[in-house]
Amino acid sequence: MMRNISIGIDVGSAMTRVVVGEFLKGEKNPKIIGVGESETRGMRHGYIVDPSLALISVQSAIKMAESSSLVKIKRAFISVSGTSLRGEMSYGSAIVSKADGEVTTLDVNKALEDSENNLNLNNKKVIESFPISFRLDNKEVLGRLEGMHGTKLEVKNLVMTYSIQHLEDLVEILAQAGVETIDVVSAPIAGAEVVLSEKQKIVGVALVNIGSETTTISIFENGLPLSIHSFSIGSSDITNDIALGFKIPLNKAESLKRGILEDLPAQAGNPKKKLDEIIEARLSDIFELLENHLKKIKRSELLPAGIVFVGGGANTPNIEELSKSILKLPTSIGTTGIFGNTKTKLRDSSWFVALGLIIGSKDFNAYAEGSFTNLFKEIKGAIKSSIKQLMP
Repeated sequence: MMRNISIGIDVGSAMTRVVVGEFLKGEKNPKIIGVGESETRGMRHGYIVDPSLALISVQSAIKMAESSSLVKIKRAFISVSGTSLRGEMSYGSAIVSKADGEVTTLDVNKALEDSENNLNLNNKKVIESFPISFRLDNKEVLGRLEGMHGTKLEVKNLVMTYSIQHLEDLVEILAQAGVETIDVVSAPIAGAEVVLSEKQKIVGVALVNIGSETTTISIFENGLPLSIHSFSIGSSDITNDIALGFKIPLNKAESLKRGILEDLPAQAGNPKKKLDEIIEARLSDIFELLENHLKKIKRSELLPAGIVFVGGGANTPNIEELSKSILKLPTSIGTTGIFGNTKTKLRDSSWFVALGLIIGSKDFNAYAEGSFTNLFKEIKGAIKSSIKQLMP
C-alpha cells in the first residue's frame, strides 16, 4: 500500500528547512516523521546569488530529513518568498460562450486568464491566483457561477507573481539535489495554512512574517488573501544595529536580540535601556512600512483579528507591545495547534512555511508515482528545458 507522504521545502534567506509528513487514515493533521535544516548560503533577500553554495544548503537539509524520516525525498512542494514576490490585483472578463448564455467552467477560466494577461508579466511568472469577486452582467455573484445565465463575466483577481529568473534558479537547484518540484506556493499562503484560523481570515487579519532579510505582510478578508507585499528589511537588520551599537560580534548581538542578556556588555549608563532603544528603533522602521501599506489598501486600524507575527523576528522581545502602540491593532505571536500538547521545535514559527506546504497538500498524494500535476506544464522554455538537462 502506497504511503501518503508529503514533503515541504522552504529555502529561506537564513535557513533551509525540510519537513516530511505522513497522512494517516482518519487523521486530520499529518504525522511529522522527519525534519531537516541547514544554514542557507548563497541567497540574499530571497534571491539565489551563488547557486553552488545554495545547492550545498539544500542538500544538507534534505539529507538530514531523509535520515530522520527514512524516506528518500524525490519530489516536494516548495515555497517562494523575497522582494520579487508580489500580490497584484487585476481585473478580467469573458463573454459567455454558450448560445443559451449558461456560464461554464471554461468561461470562468477565460475570465481568470484574461485578468492574468492584463498584468505586465515581464520577467515574472504567475504562481497562483485568488478570485476575490465575480460579476455577471454587472451584478455581483456570490457562490457557484456554473449554471447561471448571462452575457459578460467579470472577475477581480489577486494574482501572485514571482521573478521567473529566481524561480528557475530555485527549481534548478532542487533538480540538482535530486528533487522534482511538484508545485510552487507563495510562502505567506503556506504559512497561513498553519497559523491562521478560518474565523481570523474571514473577519480580517494581517499575517506578518519577519524573516532574516525580508518582512512580508499578508492581509486576509472574507476568507481570501486581499493583499500581499514584501519589504527589504528583516530581523538581521536588528542584529546588525545591536552589533554596531555595542561594538560586539554578530553572534552575541543575535543573542541579545532574542532576549539572552548574559552577553550584554558592561557600559557606562544603562546598557539594557540602550539595547531596548536600538531594537525599538528598527522595529519602528518595520512597523512604519506596515502601517503605510495598511493605509494604502484602506485597512489601517480596521482589521478585527489584528496582526499575527511569525518568522524568526517574531521572537524579538516586546514586539507585541510596540506593535499595539504603533499600529493600533490587536497583536499576537503566531502559534499552531496541529501538535496538540506535544513539545517540538516545529512550534517555532520559523517552521510554519514548510509545515504549511504539507498541510495544504492534504488531499494530494505527493509521493505516489504519477499522482501529481506538474506546475511547469504552463512554463514554456527555460525552466522546463533546464530541468530536463539536469535530471538523470
